[in-house]
Amino acid sequence: MTSAAPPPPAPPAPGDRTPDGSGAGDSGDWAAGGLVLGGVLMVVYGLFAVLQGIAAIAGDEVYTSFGQYSFAFDLTAWGWIHLVVGVLVVVAGLGLFTGAGWARVASAVVVGLALIANFIWLPYQPFWSIIMIVTGLFVLWSVFNYRGSRPV
Repeated sequence: MTSAAPPPPAPPAPGDRTPDGSGAGDSGDWAAGGLVLGGVLMVVYGLFAVLQGIAAIAGDEVYTSFGQYSFAFDLTAWGWIHLVVGVLVVVAGLGLFTGAGWARVASAVVVGLALIANFIWLPYQPFWSIIMIVTGLFVLWSVFNYRGSRPV
């Protein structure tokens, strides 16, 4: 008489952890870490945007003015735009640390505004604008890919 062997254990679902805490993880783990990094980047970016705005408001000689440009604002106006957007980005970035849903929505909106502002700001500071656009895209990815608490 032979006894039937017990069935083999089911393979772990993606993202499941083993009892010792190790596991394959998935993009949710990356996004959770990315959300924290996104919040930090938003605060740093916002502070830089505030300083950039103050520099443009205080003295128009800081940035080079180009001849005819489609989005012809005075540099002082650009300074105010960067100052206001920078403050909004800092507030939304700090809100991300709470994990609140409103903070994710607000972050997506203000980062979208910052992306538009940096795209239009390209002729004045091309290298810095490209860095900020790439950073903003990463922040948007991390905000949209983050999934709240997952069952263990």
